[in-house]
Amino acid sequence: MTNTAKARWQELDRAHHLHPFTDFHDLAERGTRVITGAHHIYIRDADAREYLDGMSGLWCCNLGYSRGEIIDAVARQLRELPFYNNFFQCAHPPSIELARVLAELAPAHMNHVFFTNSGSEGNDTVVRMVRRYWDLREKPSKRWIISRANAYHGSTIAGASLGGMGFMHRQFDVLPWVTHIRQPYWYGEGAGMSREEFGLEAARALEAKIGELGADNVAAFIAEPIQGAGGVIIPPETYWPEVRRILAKYDILLAMDEVICGFGRTGKWFGATHYGLEPDLITFAKGVTNGYQPLGGVLVGERVARVLTTGGGEFGHGFTYSGHPASCAAGLATLAILRAENVLDHVERVAAPHLARRWAGLAEHPLVGEARTLGLFGALELVKDKRTRERFQPSGRAGMVCRQASLDHGLVMRATGDSMIIAPPLICTTAEIDLLVERAHKALDQAERELRGV
Repeated sequence: MTNTAKARWQELDRAHHLHPFTDFHDLAERGTRVITGAHHIYIRDADAREYLDGMSGLWCCNLGYSRGEIIDAVARQLRELPFYNNFFQCAHPPSIELARVLAELAPAHMNHVFFTNSGSEGNDTVVRMVRRYWDLREKPSKRWIISRANAYHGSTIAGASLGGMGFMHRQFDVLPWVTHIRQPYWYGEGAGMSREEFGLEAARALEAKIGELGADNVAAFIAEPIQGAGGVIIPPETYWPEVRRILAKYDILLAMDEVICGFGRTGKWFGATHYGLEPDLITFAKGVTNGYQPLGGVLVGERVARVLTTGGGEFGHGFTYSGHPASCAAGLATLAILRAENVLDHVERVAAPHLARRWAGLAEHPLVGEARTLGLFGALELVKDKRTRERFQPSGRAGMVCRQASLDHGLVMRATGDSMIIAPPLICTTAEIDLLVERAHKALDQAERELRGV
């Protein structure tokens, strides 16, 4: 790739392209990193530099970038039926077949699927289904949806309201019937407590909020099994059993956002299964098509589906591209590969245990306060002082320095505040995990030199 071509793309990008989640002033100063190619678990930029993609694209390319079977399935579908909608009692074979396969893989009590185009739209759909469910049950006062601080549930008005990202909330008016409780973030908020004690305390914040609002006014609790964009917040083992008890006690729906956990990242098909939960609604997206086509949706449990399908009247919700035939073809091909190649077994028995062992070694680095993993999730807490957990100032600086250092060493890691997070492709070998950890260690060394001025 010539420097002239790169410069032209950067100039066109600066002139016309408004990027998501981007500081436009910063982008104008730095210039766009133009990604021009990819293979297996690596991406390549316009300077012909190659990076091990430790974030699977954006939590989605779990099978990597070289799956011709998915591409071929999409091409075949585009030739046969490039588009038709699923409105007004219509359907097509790809949407029907994918709904069947998803019902096979979902927890046993979930047998219905509503398709969307993204996780954000999936969580909007959750809001609509929750409201419709309680109206049909003649409990219209149940309106409040409880979420968590630092959660991510999408970028639409409803999705961003459900999420607990304060910097997003400052840019619009949060919906008035959404509220938030604390996150189960032991390292950041549980100093002086055991993980077990903190897990119970964080869960009981839900019960306190229900008491404040009144159980007759609370419709649902929405949560990610593991808070991804919030910094790979892995809840203590005591957390989810206590949440399950509380929701059952007060007859409140559980909606699980599995946009990043779903389809194998924990070593199970869904994070709910890993934690032994039976949610009423599961939002999915990303990994269902390996990122090759946009597709999302909601898996619906029997108690909600039964009311929606027998309550009478039209469910006035949907999207033009809900269950797009080419996207559903990509989903069918992706799920077929995950099954045929026993990818989840590889994650659970080989990749995740190896990552846990190697990643734990990074906790010895002077810059790391905690190194945690679950499945093929990983996070590093960057600190100035390991004993006191003091951070570098200003907040977020250490993360940005380490992120650039990781790129300098050919590794894509993501900075969330002063946490470095990874979600590598599920197909990583032990040798590739070793390479990822080696590059992360080099990035930490470089970041420490810059942060401490040595």
